[in-house]
Amino acid sequence: MQRIIDRLGPNGPYFMLALTCLLGWGFKAHCGAGWTGAEQYTSGCYSDAVPFWGLRGVAAGQVPYLEARMEYPVLTGALIWIEGLVARVVGGRGADAADFLNAVTLGNAILAYVILEFFRDAGVGLRRQYAWALSPPLILYLGHNWDLLAGSFAVAALLAARRNEDVKATALAALGGAAKLFPVLMLPLLGLGAVFRAGRSWAHRLTQAALLVGVAVATWGLVNAPVAAVAFENWSEFYAFSGARSGTAASIWELMAQFGWWTTDIPTRNLWSFVMLAGGAAAIVALGWRRHGERPWLLFMPVLAWFLLTNKVYSPQFDLWLWPLIVLTGTRVRPIVLFLLGDIAAYFAEFWMFAGMEGAWPSATQADILAAAIVRGAAMLWLIVAAIRDPAPAWTFTPPRAAPRPEDRPTPAG
Repeated sequence: MQRIIDRLGPNGPYFMLALTCLLGWGFKAHCGAGWTGAEQYTSGCYSDAVPFWGLRGVAAGQVPYLEARMEYPVLTGALIWIEGLVARVVGGRGADAADFLNAVTLGNAILAYVILEFFRDAGVGLRRQYAWALSPPLILYLGHNWDLLAGSFAVAALLAARRNEDVKATALAALGGAAKLFPVLMLPLLGLGAVFRAGRSWAHRLTQAALLVGVAVATWGLVNAPVAAVAFENWSEFYAFSGARSGTAASIWELMAQFGWWTTDIPTRNLWSFVMLAGGAAAIVALGWRRHGERPWLLFMPVLAWFLLTNKVYSPQFDLWLWPLIVLTGTRVRPIVLFLLGDIAAYFAEFWMFAGMEGAWPSATQADILAAAIVRGAAMLWLIVAAIRDPAPAWTFTPPRAAPRPEDRPTPAG
């Protein structure tokens, strides 16, 4: 492996990411603008871009929230509109869902390169750069949805916090929350870091924490308030939709219900998923504080992993939220590999179950989804424990743009 990295040189990740993006485009685009015979499930080429083209006014050029329904936060809605515009310009009068899928894939490929550039600017070692450039989740999800926009904000926020730019990190995390909510999980960590920062008076700490709260509220509000003011019902659909959803096939709540372990209604799931998230996140922070208290942003990855495990919705592409953070801060090879195996297995198990419902083959059952979820969940718990116990990766101690230390790699320890 090291010999290949040396031969490709420092620009190798750029070329490998291009290959990965090409594979990701081919994985989704081979089905074209229409699906027949449940091929979107049997081959895994399903993409949210295809139904969105006609069902959310993208084909007609309708403005999200103002003219069309949109179950995503405003920055993602804006990205969808821009990509729809690109599809209509490129495709002309004959533009169809395939053109939109291509535009979505291109947009995500650009964001994948943005994240890679963030890695390189931060002095992240080549092994981690290659882990991002050659990541299987990018192949699975590059043309699937719009998760990489929020993912880019999350990575940028984490790296800003690493440079002790807490105000910038807070603003970036809040912007990520205006794309998809998960980056806001970093905000409490930044606040705690301000409150418990050594060497400063309590008055200064509390003032800094209050400043971060104000920055988060103001940043999120500046993006959302104009849309909410003129189209509140459509703007609030994301939040109403999230609260009303019952769950997805691979979530712990749906699995417990399907196998008769604990059947819950939606309000109960909402309550207990929040209780489990809050309790588990508090435990992660408390246990990890001794090692990482001076840099609590390192606990963002395990907190996000716990959120995914306890949330009532765990769509397959949510793994792409976690993956860049695993690449950045993961310390052990084995759980990382196990997570990738579980991700791939869960993806195909879920879509093949849908294929079986339509009488197509290959098909899968809820038991197959359970097996995949157990593999993935075990890997995530392993990653959480490792993040709490292990020293931070070596690159986090080097100044940005500095040459990475030779030991900057996940350790093979179990």
